[in-house]
Amino acid sequence: MGLTFQSTQNNALTDIFTVDKVKENAHYVIALAGNPNTGKSTVFNALTGLHQHTGNWPGKTVVNARGKFKYNNKDNIIVDLPGTYSLFASSVEEEVARDFICFGNSDAVIVVADATCLERNMNLVYQVMELTDNVILCINLIDEAKKKNIVIDAKGIEKELGIPVVLCAARSGIGIKELKETLYEVTTGKIISKPNKIKYKDSIENKLKLIQPLIESKITKINSRWFSLRLIDSDPKLINSIFTHLDENSTAEILKLIDSYSAYEDKKIIRDEISNQIYKSAEHIKQKYVKIDKTKINRDRLIDNYITSKTFGIPLMLLVLALVFWITITGANIPSEMLANILFAAQNKLTIWFNNINAPTWLHGILVLGLYRTLAWVVSVMLPPMAIFFPLFTILEDLGYLPRVAFNLDHLFKKACAHGKQCLTMCMGFGCNAAGIISCRIIESPRERLIATLTNNFVPCNGRFPTLIAISAVFFVVKGGTAAGILPVLSITTLVVIGISITLLVSYALSKTILKGVPSTFTLELPPYRMPQIGRVLYTSIIDRTIFVLWRAVIVAAPAGAITWILANIHIGNLSVIGHVAAFLNPFAQIIGLDGFILMAFILGLPANEIVLPILLMSYLSTGSMVDFDNIESFRKILLAHGWTYLTALNTMLFSLLHWPCATTLLTIKKETGSFKWTALSIVIPTVIAITVCFITTTIFRLLGLA
Repeated sequence: MGLTFQSTQNNALTDIFTVDKVKENAHYVIALAGNPNTGKSTVFNALTGLHQHTGNWPGKTVVNARGKFKYNNKDNIIVDLPGTYSLFASSVEEEVARDFICFGNSDAVIVVADATCLERNMNLVYQVMELTDNVILCINLIDEAKKKNIVIDAKGIEKELGIPVVLCAARSGIGIKELKETLYEVTTGKIISKPNKIKYKDSIENKLKLIQPLIESKITKINSRWFSLRLIDSDPKLINSIFTHLDENSTAEILKLIDSYSAYEDKKIIRDEISNQIYKSAEHIKQKYVKIDKTKINRDRLIDNYITSKTFGIPLMLLVLALVFWITITGANIPSEMLANILFAAQNKLTIWFNNINAPTWLHGILVLGLYRTLAWVVSVMLPPMAIFFPLFTILEDLGYLPRVAFNLDHLFKKACAHGKQCLTMCMGFGCNAAGIISCRIIESPRERLIATLTNNFVPCNGRFPTLIAISAVFFVVKGGTAAGILPVLSITTLVVIGISITLLVSYALSKTILKGVPSTFTLELPPYRMPQIGRVLYTSIIDRTIFVLWRAVIVAAPAGAITWILANIHIGNLSVIGHVAAFLNPFAQIIGLDGFILMAFILGLPANEIVLPILLMSYLSTGSMVDFDNIESFRKILLAHGWTYLTALNTMLFSLLHWPCATTLLTIKKETGSFKWTALSIVIPTVIAITVCFITTTIFRLLGLA
């Protein structure tokens, strides 16, 4: 039975969460909270192992993860709350975290903090301590702190806060057993926490003395002091959000209290006073119980002075990107050829088998020349680049470099009147545009979230990289001479820069037209540099990314190959169905520097970008079956035989970069926006831009006499 959550007007407080029902199958329910980049998910994984489930909070576009573990014969369900810096909710994630801690009726809350920047994390710790007494502070990443000569007095902090404190390095399992033991003692009552809550100035405390007793008489399942503070310091939006968890009678009586005691007077000044007091307390903890060797910290800052500088940041980013592409392209050639040889050799065995059983020619054509041959192409061309690209990308993620890429691009997105977090969603799009669309949930503003959603398609996903890599290899490697390995890397890197530029331009245009507004601010966390975990890198890159994307391509490409073979072998007059469609599209395709077969391949490749090249090659063959992919030279001969030039290659790559999203991404956009209008616009905008850009390049080539 899963843990569910809802926010419904007019429900009694006891009906809001079904945690009590969950407890029929578990002794305790634990909330796991923390800032982003504190290793909270690693703590969650260390506690729960493989006993995990993911989903969305009902009614929310926020992913939750929950798992279970057993300790001392007690079953525990742990809920991994969204990473948040504060419970003064300004985003859906913060609202979910706050509401679960407030109304979730959990038995304990573990707050995960980063040992390398404890002061910054203490803001959330103090806020959670105001909500519940059963708090455990888990100071994670103590191994990173040790490397920087940061010494933390856990016992001193424990005494100062009045709650249990556990030091952990979850990645290596240090402190996890102690955390489980502490959690057991807190939930069973062996440890009774008495948080030393912050005392505010007299004017605030006096108001609390008036309001808090009255709140206690109306509400029993929420911390009356915290709620009273929110009534005093907060804005109507937050109060109204909290009221959705109360019944009508309680809401009406509390609103009357607010009016009676003028709780909203000078709320901004009061909020500032409360925040300042929390920060002062956090600073006190740091100064008294955290000893730092500043020379170690300065090493990270020295590196960041170059990696995130205005002068070197973006050039270094492009250099790293080019290096990743170079390793991917050069490293994929040999394994790709080996895979092709194995898979196409198996095709010959299949052909012999079909002949031995006297199978009809059409059946052999559909299953072997269509389905299997397309499958062989997709696997041999896609698997090696992905198996190289994704681990490299994951290593950059583990090192802490990707957030710095976002930092470098942040000011450009601000100039484009877009949200700074859009650069993070764009980075996710390199792996899969559908995943990039889902990651747009981190953007609080609906307007800016739509901008990020509509423009995510302009960064090449993994499905388009094989097309870009293969074409660049054909036209730059074979005849590239000494620059054979450099030119395709430069071409793909340039395309990525073009994609980012188009993203910025379209974001700016949308923000000035149909999605007008002022860009909002956000806090971008720069995590410390860390050594990548090889096990995590391999699992995440191979299982979660490479195999997932390849499998999706296979299940789409295989039937598409069969259908394409059928269309290529059904003739009307002297032309196949594919030939007729290509002939119909050809006049328009020629205007934008393509041909009818290329344009048709992109249209038929709507289910998945990975199958565009297989469909194109099958369409080029008069028999409708795809040629054996022995090496890059055989691919080159096919393209040249059908009139390809450097202009054709350039425009095909540009069209691949900029054209409409794949079907999976479109379905994701529809699900995330809930609107056919925005889904249709996500097709129209890139299609118009792709056609326009190709038309411009074709016109320039023809004016210069190069076409």
